[in-house]
Amino acid sequence: MTAPANPARGEAAIRVAGEMLVLRPSFAALVAAEQELGPLFALVERAASGGLTLGEMVALFWHCLDAPPEGLTRDRLGEAVAAGGLAATTPALRVLLGQILAGR
Repeated sequence: MTAPANPARGEAAIRVAGEMLVLRPSFAALVAAEQELGPLFALVERAASGGLTLGEMVALFWHCLDAPPEGLTRDRLGEAVAAGGLAATTPALRVLLGQILAGR
């Protein structure tokens, strides 16, 4: 069982297939996301202007996943995010984008 997200560490949580997953924007996670998605400040700007794609959001979540459950693939994560609706994941996205801007 995964520990709940710790807001003091900049963590957020999303529900995927009935399970809460913790997103931890560690340095290593953000570097990996940046290598795939390009500069993180540009990602934040795209999000602020409504230009963030579903694929970019899932990629950021994937890189920030802390202890993903066995069998979870990036495609399954993407399907779960799409099935759950963007509104359900927006709070976690805000937390991660805030951590990119503020740092911890």
